[in-house]
Amino acid sequence: MTEVNGHRVTPVTGESPSPPTRAEYCVIACAEAWRGAGEILASPMGLIPSIGARLARRTFAPDLLLTDGEAMLVDADGTVEGWLPYRRHLALAAGGCRHVMMGASQLDRYGNQNISCIGDWQRPTRQLLGVRGAPVNTLNHPTSYWIPRHSRRVFVERVDMVCGVGHDHADGARYHHLARVVTNLAVLDFATPDRSLRLASLHPGVTVEEVREATGFALTVPDAVPYTREPTAEELGLIREVIDPADARAREVPD
Repeated sequence: MTEVNGHRVTPVTGESPSPPTRAEYCVIACAEAWRGAGEILASPMGLIPSIGARLARRTFAPDLLLTDGEAMLVDADGTVEGWLPYRRHLALAAGGCRHVMMGASQLDRYGNQNISCIGDWQRPTRQLLGVRGAPVNTLNHPTSYWIPRHSRRVFVERVDMVCGVGHDHADGARYHHLARVVTNLAVLDFATPDRSLRLASLHPGVTVEEVREATGFALTVPDAVPYTREPTAEELGLIREVIDPADARAREVPD
């Protein structure tokens, strides 16, 4: 047994029968979005981002604020720490004190996100969630994206409707910041001269060609692409024994 931020876990060592899974690499990649974030509200949307935010809170980002999705601030165990009414949540979002990790039905090279409709917005072939809070999110505080199925249906040359604002629509937006895009294949960022998507790391077992083939536009690829960092023994122990002992993550990203 060892103790990590007050939690007793069994480290996963070389004696463990199972190395990190693809889902666990995705958890780590999502958690890293909040490294060094300080005391801000983490708003993960989706199972693996939620596991990642809770892992970050338990390890390298202890000042993160987490919510129960309704009206309470909670710690990584779900214990209530304070009250967060919706109006206060909106104030944090508008004031830049939040980092959300959203999903996307479509995402283009500049980070424009669509969650509203597929096809002509006047007569769409598919009606989706609607714009919701995406413009406020992307224009006022750091935003990342989680894509559990990296494909050409999601990564498109041009989104059918801009909901989350990308770099080519953000001129003059003082607080616009797109941090990273995590998928089941890789981590992408916008560290390019024109702030378009770049391949930042590959999850082990994935090739550059696989990512290129699953992307509907020309992705910037450095000469050398690192692998997504491996979970530590303590992180694996927390993921497997404390945060997600039922292994729900494997249903979102099969190994």
